[in-house]
Amino acid sequence: MDNADIVETPARRRCGSEDVHRRLLNESLNYRLNRAAVENLAFAFATGEEQPTRAETLTIPVVVHVVWSAEEHNLSEEQIDSQIAVLNEDFRAANADVKNVPPVWQGLVADARIEFRRATVDPDGNATTGVVRRQTSEPAFSDNDAVKSAARGGADPWPTDRYLNIWVCQLSGGLLGYAQFPGGPAATDGVVITHTGFGTTGTAAAPFNLGRTTTHEIGHWLNLFHIGGDDGTGCSGTDFVSDTPNQAGQNFGTPAFPSVTCNNGPNGDMFMNYMDYTDDSAMCMFTHGQMLRVEACLAGPRRNLLTADPTTPPTGGPGGTADPTTPVTGGPGGTADPTTPATGGPGGTADPTTPATSGTAPGPSEPAGAGT
Repeated sequence: MDNADIVETPARRRCGSEDVHRRLLNESLNYRLNRAAVENLAFAFATGEEQPTRAETLTIPVVVHVVWSAEEHNLSEEQIDSQIAVLNEDFRAANADVKNVPPVWQGLVADARIEFRRATVDPDGNATTGVVRRQTSEPAFSDNDAVKSAARGGADPWPTDRYLNIWVCQLSGGLLGYAQFPGGPAATDGVVITHTGFGTTGTAAAPFNLGRTTTHEIGHWLNLFHIGGDDGTGCSGTDFVSDTPNQAGQNFGTPAFPSVTCNNGPNGDMFMNYMDYTDDSAMCMFTHGQMLRVEACLAGPRRNLLTADPTTPPTGGPGGTADPTTPVTGGPGGTADPTTPATGGPGGTADPTTPATSGTAPGPSEPAGAGT
């Protein structure tokens, strides 16, 4: 039986972003080169060689593709709006449960200065609700990107340099969601969430009914990695962020503070970070270090979101008028050569032309070892 045939409501967080990242590293030289450029720029921001210059809060237009086969999966407007509301709280550090961050880390809580709204203008310049509904004969989808293609039973993306595309569907095999890291193909760029992990009402089901799966996956879309480093339960992985403690693998459920691994006492793992694997009720923060990576992403591969006018129809293909997968070669964010991997620091010296292998030390095009 194909994994896509196994449908279950997730009881334990499972994210497919690392698997998709591995697949693209192995399939595409262009992706490896792009990822090297993305990580070179992120390293420059982390070390202070480049500085954030964005002064205004960024509002990202969102299109939600609701792909459904059973009527109950055709999400209500209320459920969609509940998810947008959660994103606007989480990315502005305005969530009520941010008070649950232990005092030792309260000073690390960061406001991303990013807000989200449903798109009001479609790619052709027409008024829209920002929701596309597509009935499908497919009972469920996996992380193979079929949901992002009308020809494969899903829905085609809107221009990915002008909109954040979110597909909501029935995912299989206990998968809660996945995202494509910046630098991947425009035709599959965006975030996919299973309907039971989307929003706070309707079909949203505990323990993933507080909208944090979408927060987590958009973190990946903005170039954040799992804070456990994706090296299994070892202590050699990294998320390339200096203010998130090293930890042994991902945390699940609702841990108690402190939870010490990898000799990271007395405070232990930052399991309340949105990029861990805990239940929705245990997640409540991003850090300043993570926001430096987001700023690098917005200065580089997702820079078009800062200037794109969603009221102007595109002139290109799925990526619109500019291709966000083009390696960074100048402009805001620096002059990194995408064919040259970063040297030194967390980026290592990995060759971006070499396909990924599991369990190896991370480099700029290979940020983590085997997933958990």
